[in-house]
Amino acid sequence: MSNPQQLRYTKEHEWLSAVEDGVATVGITEFAANALGDVVYAQLPEVGDTVTEGETCGELESTKSVSDLYSPVSGEITEFNQDVVDDPSLVNSAPFEGGWLFKVRLSEEPKHALTADEYAALTHSDN
Repeated sequence: MSNPQQLRYTKEHEWLSAVEDGVATVGITEFAANALGDVVYAQLPEVGDTVTEGETCGELESTKSVSDLYSPVSGEITEFNQDVVDDPSLVNSAPFEGGWLFKVRLSEEPKHALTADEYAALTHSDN
């Protein structure tokens, strides 16, 4: 399992892209997608919603369980991935590409972001 070096990660298994014009993209990691099993439903935050770092902002339902989705940052949702709502399996098949979940305009820098190497150590996965 390879965690892209340019992303930042959380202990709750979300990833965060580099910030462009104040907006970052958020998804869940391959580790989380594999642990969940086949994702069959995604409830994502709506455009205009405000999210808070570490707080629940949606959920992913798989054939194994329902899992809360936590925001890795605080800010306002600018976009959500309609493709994932229509085809939740993208979370499993392309967690770092087409399976991204939402974009958020940051109100502050993330406090607890991990590097790819720190996340790999947390999950004991190869980078």
